[in-house]
Order: sequence, then structure tokens, then C-alpha cells
Amino acid sequence: MEHRKVHKVVIAGGGTAGWMAAASLAKLLGKTLDITLVESDEIGTVGVGEATIPTLLTLHELLKIKEQDFVRAVQGTFKLGISFENWRDIGRNYIHSFGWTGQDSWAAGFQHFWLKGRKMGISREFGEYCKEWVAAKQRRFAVLPNHGLNYAYHFDASLYARFLRAMAEEHGAVRQEGRIETVEQDPVTGFITGLRLQSGQMVPGDLFIDCTGFRGLLIEQTLSAGYEDWTHWLPCDSAVALQTESLSPPLPYTRSIARDAGWQWRIPLQHRVGNGVVFSGEHWSDDEAVNRLLENVEGEALTEPRVIKFNTGQRRRHWHKNCVAMGLASGFIEPLESTSIHLIQRSVIRLIQMFPYDGIREPDVNEFNNQMKFEIENVRDFIVLHYHVTDRTDKAFWRQCREMDIPDSLEHRIELFRQAGRVFKIPTELFGENSWIQVMLGQGLVPEQYHPIVNMMSDEELGKFLTGIHDAVDKITSQLPDHQRFIDHYCKAEPV
Repeated sequence: MEHRKVHKVVIAGGGTAGWMAAASLAKLLGKTLDITLVESDEIGTVGVGEATIPTLLTLHELLKIKEQDFVRAVQGTFKLGISFENWRDIGRNYIHSFGWTGQDSWAAGFQHFWLKGRKMGISREFGEYCKEWVAAKQRRFAVLPNHGLNYAYHFDASLYARFLRAMAEEHGAVRQEGRIETVEQDPVTGFITGLRLQSGQMVPGDLFIDCTGFRGLLIEQTLSAGYEDWTHWLPCDSAVALQTESLSPPLPYTRSIARDAGWQWRIPLQHRVGNGVVFSGEHWSDDEAVNRLLENVEGEALTEPRVIKFNTGQRRRHWHKNCVAMGLASGFIEPLESTSIHLIQRSVIRLIQMFPYDGIREPDVNEFNNQMKFEIENVRDFIVLHYHVTDRTDKAFWRQCREMDIPDSLEHRIELFRQAGRVFKIPTELFGENSWIQVMLGQGLVPEQYHPIVNMMSDEELGKFLTGIHDAVDKITSQLPDHQRFIDHYCKAEPV
């Protein structure tokens, strides 16, 4: 490894990943660094990821972003969870909401109390004990004091990149227009020394961040970091994206609608709706996917359908030599649980925490790669869960998902919940116990038993316990305004 001090950071590529990296580095470390972002107006970005998860609020707090200014700038709406429709079976729907459900005890989670109540016939639907779930169902929303409601955003990805670019440039980052012709390397170490543009200009640097999308121009085409393919667990390898006009007030949640060979997303913004379908090329042709999407959208199309090809998986090394891959260049897990922007955020924050001021050292690189690998593999397992635990046998695609082998780590989680009703959160992993419980129950996985500590309550006490939680949730959510009314009051954007 080279122990030369790192002063000049070069980001290859813009889009959400590039400008998130540039804005974060410039705002949080900018006085000590020289930051250049190279992008070409000739090269488009994938830019279909328009749904997020609550962790983005943490980054925005670090960057001191005023929420109302941000939401207006990106034509944003608010998100309390994801509605999964037809995933368990045709006509069977559930919501994976943010936040907490019920009240745990020291020995057992709330699901155990709910399970006994279910056997007694006194439990309501599991989500009715979660205020985010109830608010989503009732289409209500508000920003409450002390993070009283857990939420995320829907937004226009291209407008978000523009918003971040303004912040990055305000704090000293420089944008260099140009198409990268060649990536120059040190003949001895193999480290990248600079990016030569088609114009002939050379952009030198000490540390390079690859945000060139699926191409992985630096991390793969130049440094051959390798790729771990997960197609055997996540069989969808294509997507079609389309924007349509809005016909109705925006829902405070993302819709994920299972189709014959994949699933469709519907993401409401203030000025339009983002639509798309993720599908398996083995079961649908591109034309079939486009036609099925067009048959199932609402409102006039504002763009032409755009087909995107991908392989799910991750780089074997996210940081290799003096290059760190972020966004699609680092790997891709399909957008089912809106994790793409979160993983960019984690890469950026992790790099800042481990920034190699005094030179790039192997222990730092190895730790960064181990942490990224661990986090992404846990996200992968959570996504695979949705496909594998299903009652659907109506189509070849779903039969394949039911019957496929799954990672041992996921098999353990499923059996632990099935047999004992238990879940656990590994420290630093993204999805918590409540997320796993909601999705496993929603997909039809009901535990065979509950924890015996529940029997310490009498039947009457359990009834009062469940009723008290439900009534408290109902009291909070009944006071929330309609989602659209809140947006109009709080952060209405200018018409496009």
C-alpha cells in the first residue's frame, strides 16, 4: 500500500452516488481536501431510485440540510413504508412499515404476546399496533416532535443530484465536464494516478471514487476487483422505468405489486409518479415487460419506457488499491426495499470515518471491505426472503423462487422464526427485528409457538395490554392530517 498523504480526491461520475459523495466530503471534510467530480453531459445516469428509507434523515442532519428546502427542491413526498401486494399470494397484501410495533418485554418481543392473543382470537392485525402502519393505511402524515413518526422520502433522483451538486460546489468541490478516455496507473503499484479526458486534459488524484454505474470503469475495467454474482438467489435481471402524470393525491408509502415474472413499483411525487417493473429475463422478454407495465400504469406517460439490464451482486473488493466504488459501481441489490441510496450513504460515511489522510493502508482497506460485505449480505438476505417465503405457485417464476436454495444465514433466520417466533438483529445491520417480523408474517410465515413468559399475564391482562397499545396508536394517528394537506402546508413545491 502507498503511504502518500491523500489530499486530492477525484470522483468519477455524477448522479446520486457521485454528488452524494461530493457533497458529504466537501461539507464534512472539505477544508482539508481538494475535491473534483468528473462527469459528462453526454452520459446519462440510471436515476430511477426515487424511494428511500429513514436512515437518509441521519445524513441530512449531518449535512445540516433543512428538510422543507430539500423536499421542495426534489418534488418530494413522505414515505411510511412499502405496500407489498400479491407477494404472499394473489389478493393478499401487507405493509412493511417503519417504526416499532407494540411493546417488547425484556425476554420476548411483542410478536409473542400478539401470537397468544391471536390464538385466543383477541389480537387485531399485527400492523394495527404500529402508528406508522396505521397512518399509512389512513393516508395521514405529519412530522412530529422528537421523531415521533418514523419516515423517509420519495423524490426525483435527478433533482436530488442537482440539489447535492449545489451544496458540494458551495463547499469547494469542483465539477469537471468531460468524458473519461483512459484511466492512468502507476506502472509499479497499479494505483490510479489520474483520469485522462477525451479533450486530452489530465485529472490527477490521490484517491479515486468510482461512481460510473454498472460499468465500474475504475474499480472493474481498470483494477479488476471482481464481482460476486447473486443471480441464483435474486433471479430478476432487468427493469423498465417510466414516468407518468399524477391523477390522485400521493400515498404516504411506496407500492410494490407482484406480477407474473417480477414486480412493479409505483412511487408518488408532487409533480408526477415514478413507475417501473423489475423482472426476470428468463420469464419475460423486454417487450412483454414494457407491455405489462404500460397496461398497469395510471395517467399519461411523460417519458418513453427505458429498459435497464443488471446483475445482482457485489464487488469482491469495494475498495481496491486507491479506488473506492460507490453506488451501482460497487454492486446492485434490486430496489425492492429502497436500499440503494442507503448503501451509497453508508459507503460515504464509512469512508469519512476511515479516511486515509496519511496514506492508504491495508488494514483500513480490509476493514472497509469487510464491513461493506457484511452489511450488503444482510440486505441481500432480507430481499431474498420476500421471494422465497411465498404461497404463490401460479407462475413458473414464483415456483422457482419457492424452490430455490437460499443462503444458510437466511435459512437460519427463517427457521428460528418459524419454530420459536424469535428474531435477532446483528449489530450494524440495516433491518431491525420489526422489519423481519412484518415481512415474515406478511409473507405467511407464522411461528409455531410463543415464549412462555407471555403466560405470566392472565388472559384478562393480555387483553388489556393489547387494547392499551392499540388505543394509544389510534389516539396519535387520528390527530394526523391528510398526507397531501400536510405537504401543501409544510413543503409544497413550485409547479414544474
